[in-house]
Amino acid sequence: MKKSTLLVALVFVTLQSFGQGPASILGKWKTIDDETGEAKSIIEIYEKEGLFFGKIDHIINPADRDKTCIYCEGNEKDLPLIGLTIIKNLKEEDGEYSGGTIFDPEKGKKYKAKLWVDEDNKSLLNVRGYIAFLFRTQQWVRAE
Repeated sequence: MKKSTLLVALVFVTLQSFGQGPASILGKWKTIDDETGEAKSIIEIYEKEGLFFGKIDHIINPADRDKTCIYCEGNEKDLPLIGLTIIKNLKEEDGEYSGGTIFDPEKGKKYKAKLWVDEDNKSLLNVRGYIAFLFRTQQWVRAE
């Protein structure tokens, strides 16, 4: 009797994992420099009260690890870049995360944001920043 219960549980979990829909953006992602193609940082995306956020978890170049946010405003001004929340208030709908913002601490620019996991490669995260009708999309690589 116990073996059959275990078998049913395993089948249920397996079937459930196949039908989960789009991959989650949660976890750690490696940012890639548009110009050099080299990894720059690790961003940790997490959920809080139904919204999604991303903070700088690690900076790859040791020379940049002590930098602070000179372009930030308010209580974030001059805070260390490591730990800085750069993605704020995204909502998930059908595998796309939008409605919030992404901040580029190197340029001091804030953009409307849309994120989604690549359909063909679940290890890639598409990160799009918008200003009006103009946008730019980067691909980040899963770091875990």
